[in-house]
Amino acid sequence: MKKTLAFFCLSWLLLGRAFGYDFVVAQDGSGQFRTVQEAFNAVPDFRKKVTTIFIKKGTYKEKLILAGSKNFVKIIGEDLNQTVLTYDDYNQKKNIFGEDKGTSGSSSIYIYGGDFSAENITFQNSSGPVGQAVAVWVAGDKARFKNCRFLGFQDTLYTFGYGSRQYYINCYIEGTTDFIFGSSTAFFEDCTIFCKKGGSFVTAASTPDSVRYGYVFKNCKITGETPAASYYLGRPWRPYAKTVYLNCELGDLIKPEGWDPWGSESNKKTAYYAEYQSKGKGAAPKQRVPWSHQLTAAEAEQYSRDKVLRNWNPTLD
Repeated sequence: MKKTLAFFCLSWLLLGRAFGYDFVVAQDGSGQFRTVQEAFNAVPDFRKKVTTIFIKKGTYKEKLILAGSKNFVKIIGEDLNQTVLTYDDYNQKKNIFGEDKGTSGSSSIYIYGGDFSAENITFQNSSGPVGQAVAVWVAGDKARFKNCRFLGFQDTLYTFGYGSRQYYINCYIEGTTDFIFGSSTAFFEDCTIFCKKGGSFVTAASTPDSVRYGYVFKNCKITGETPAASYYLGRPWRPYAKTVYLNCELGDLIKPEGWDPWGSESNKKTAYYAEYQSKGKGAAPKQRVPWSHQLTAAEAEQYSRDKVLRNWNPTLD
């Protein structure tokens, strides 16, 4: 029996590699694993090479954890819209002791491992408009997301990791209040940021005072289904929050003042908020709050992907 099982596993491993994948996840049993968590657990600890996991179409309702010992994991979905990783925890949902799970405890997936990457995957918190409910919680350094969707309401994407570098390209991120938040350095390129009804702030960075770069959005589109002048570009969750928009198209939903100090006059002196050549109906440089910045071309050059991500090139495998 043991030999038969070993042969079966080896056969699936060789088949997956024949198509360029180490593991295949499929709910119908046509892969090595039926759940994503099983595939994560199978990745050898502290492996120094990329482990590629192909996830077939399906809605995988799992509360996922990629451990810190699981580095260089790459997940690829069969179909962006039909490969969905989801769960429905939220801030005030109770744990087994009757305590609130809290914002951090609400995430559908936790990514601790470094050099993680994802392509063609939808990440979702399906709990609905019930307050803070995280879809993705990223702590590991050098996290890459390409052609992914992040679905939720308040607090959709938590860039948690202090000092973590994260890169998002051609992604769709939606939410209501503070739906991109946290202390990491994150570079968003060619992304669509969708503001849903009932929200008010796109970002809530908590950049540490020792870190030069927080959030940078380049060539992104800020749009939504909400009334005109109903959203701020950001507010500082922590005093030294840093957020910059470069060549972004801003819909009319953006308030003319642009930025909010979160009820603290001192935040106006410590937070750094800036834009460079914003366009669209939401671009109003002359009406922005006086403590924000409109960058010159020379200043904008300091926000290149290479500089922001400290010489890490996320486009290289």
